[in-house]
Amino acid sequence: MMQLEDSDLVSKSLHGDMKAFGILIDRYKNMIFTLGCRMLRNKEDAEEMAQDTFLKAYKALGTFKGTAKFSTWLYKIAYHKSLDQLKKRKRHIASISLDKYEQIDIKVNNMILEEIEKQERARIIKSAIDQLREEDAVIVTLYYFDELSIREIAEIVSLNTQLIKVRLFRSRKQLAILLSTFLTTEKEINYEY
Repeated sequence: MMQLEDSDLVSKSLHGDMKAFGILIDRYKNMIFTLGCRMLRNKEDAEEMAQDTFLKAYKALGTFKGTAKFSTWLYKIAYHKSLDQLKKRKRHIASISLDKYEQIDIKVNNMILEEIEKQERARIIKSAIDQLREEDAVIVTLYYFDELSIREIAEIVSLNTQLIKVRLFRSRKQLAILLSTFLTTEKEINYEY
């Protein structure tokens, strides 16, 4: 089955094809949810924001001009919906862990040890990103994890590309400091045992 372009799905949705809009939801639900988790730091709030985003996108579909990619337009809606929720909360953000580890019976072999190390690195990186300001964490996530261009990120967060570059540069420096501090702390803890 040939995969339809976003523009084709938008056109079909505008003509009442709910299945076409459902495909758009399936295509972007994980990215929108991830953005919500990164900004809101709460799974339930992120789910609510994602629902609100798709509802608003459906209602405003007629205003989509097609000058930008549909994903960029959708991200912008999600970004502003997340900001709205943060304002409602009056900046009272509850932290959640995005990683859930199951207890497993660990057998000592290279494959399992490599997977554990990979998960630990991901946990450490996510923990460091969580310590960034929300705006910077979003920019880092959009750039490195969702692989959006600087221009697309600038459009989503309504900032110019130079400012996005500066924030990415500063965020990388801050992440390097956070990660080196974490590693130093980990070594000190290990030496105590």
